[in-house]
Amino acid sequence: MSAVLAQAPGSPSQAGPARPALAAGVRPPAPRLALLGTGTVGRAFVDRCERLRAMGHAVPRFAWLANSRACHDAAGGDDATAGLAAIIAAPREAVPSAVGDGLQPGDVVVDATASEAVAERHAGWLGRGIHVVTANKLGAGGPLVRAGAITQASARGGGRYGDGATVGAGLPVLHCVRALIAGGDRIHAVDGLLSGSLGWLFDRFDGSVPFSELVAAAATGGFTEPDPRCDLSGEDIRRKLLILARAAGFDLHTDDVAVESLLTPALSASPVAALAAVLPGLDAGLAVRAQAAASAGCVLRMVGRVDAHGARVALRSLPPGHALRGGRGTDNRVAIWSDRYRDQPLIIQGPGAGADVTAAALLDDVLAIAG
Repeated sequence: MSAVLAQAPGSPSQAGPARPALAAGVRPPAPRLALLGTGTVGRAFVDRCERLRAMGHAVPRFAWLANSRACHDAAGGDDATAGLAAIIAAPREAVPSAVGDGLQPGDVVVDATASEAVAERHAGWLGRGIHVVTANKLGAGGPLVRAGAITQASARGGGRYGDGATVGAGLPVLHCVRALIAGGDRIHAVDGLLSGSLGWLFDRFDGSVPFSELVAAAATGGFTEPDPRCDLSGEDIRRKLLILARAAGFDLHTDDVAVESLLTPALSASPVAALAAVLPGLDAGLAVRAQAAASAGCVLRMVGRVDAHGARVALRSLPPGHALRGGRGTDNRVAIWSDRYRDQPLIIQGPGAGADVTAAALLDDVLAIAG
């Protein structure tokens, strides 16, 4: 997204004059949407907005659609799907067009990127009263100082932060955690299968098929990132665990979460084009672990956990009856222990991967803000 940021809607350098106070009885202008990111999630979001609008639902209109190559001004009311197609097809050397006066307080930035630079803008938008709805985990799941700035800017400027799509692809995990805290509960621990990609892999892995073959199948099926190392490294789970932990009252720095990466040194250093040749380096070690787990009646799962003793992402052998053993396929499954749920955890489970469910979670937050 960096090519767009200099002219992005809501950029502090383009802040317009403060909106005058509204007279009593005068309704504020309807919020407008600025979509940043036109990958699979961004495209699914536009499609969902257009479908619901065609069904008669009150969905805010797009003002801009942008990716790292181009920015489409949709303020003329043209079909957002056509605008999306135009910027997706834009050549990489295209220079983004100006975006007019930029966003105003009450408008909504929808961040469907995975961009550090865009996440760094969240607090600035919120401080100006511009709402941010995001699937980008690098805001609340990035450095603690950034997460704190987002919270403070939202309180100061009045912009609301919709981050339901960052954990569990829209499962009501963050909502439940925050509701418990707001109700006076105290959370002691959170365990989670937080990666739909790794859930799919380890649900199928028993050692009979090499793990590298399953990774290739998952990549072909769209269950992993284009570079599967993003999933295998455990970093995606780290960010989700940080978001959950901070919502639960654990003020963790990024380095406070220990991560057991599945990557070998050769796999980490390999260029993307050569991954197929080095992925089999994972097979022998994981086959031994799968056999040991099976002989004990356990299953292997990549688990994120936070409690009073710390936070960790690791490949664990889960015994029969474990709170996280019920998930299948790409399911996310989260167990929450608290004063209220001390002996038996609260379990939240459902699909944890896919552009459609993530886009639905983004739109849920948009509609909650706009309503």
